[in-house]
Amino acid sequence: GAGRIELCAGLVEGGTTPSTGLLQVVKQCVRIPVFVMIRPRGGDFLYSDREVEVMKADIRLAKLHGADGLVFGALTEDGRIDTELCTALLAVCRPLPVTFHRAFDMVHDPLVALETLISLGFERVLTSGCDSSALEGLSLIKRLAEQVMPSVLYVTQRFFPPGGGITERNLQRILEGSTASEFHCSARSARDSGMKFRNPNVAMGASFSAPEYSIKVADVAKVRTLNAIAKNIL
Repeated sequence: GAGRIELCAGLVEGGTTPSTGLLQVVKQCVRIPVFVMIRPRGGDFLYSDREVEVMKADIRLAKLHGADGLVFGALTEDGRIDTELCTALLAVCRPLPVTFHRAFDMVHDPLVALETLISLGFERVLTSGCDSSALEGLSLIKRLAEQVMPSVLYVTQRFFPPGGGITERNLQRILEGSTASEFHCSARSARDSGMKFRNPNVAMGASFSAPEYSIKVADVAKVRTLNAIAKNIL
């Protein structure tokens, strides 16, 4: 029942650019639109010139291998939308639709940032309402949705897919409280590794990373449940 996939790697870091191989295989397996995350690293959204080169190259590769849309975000050092960089990246993305991701939740003034993104031509903004989860940021999400109504009519119902901590337990409240008609979530569950031999003394990542012998996977039952909840509300 999912209507779109935001394809990314590095979910522990909040999502980074997926490999071209992953994009190719996913496009072979699904028929719904696949929007590709363009984020060269974890951390903040202030990018160097070299990182910008990587982002442009990744956009071109994603388009070449069938991406249906792109997802990125870039900020200035003082927490504003980097209009110059976003304009340059949007030019490389066209004619594909583009979402501004949760870099939005790190801006200094979300109401001003929204107007900037509308003027630049972004079709969606992914946000948790500048808070730790969409439920915590619900009041701001509603204010932002109300703000776009008079200026960009067609985005009223889709410009703000709330994201961040959305589950079966809170989706109804979030959709009803935000007036959004789209939502974004990982719908993940943990699956035990098939490895029988396990070395407990070695970890492949940093101490805070996910353990090697527990794999996060998209949970089909969760996706179906969330979709059913949304259909009853929207």
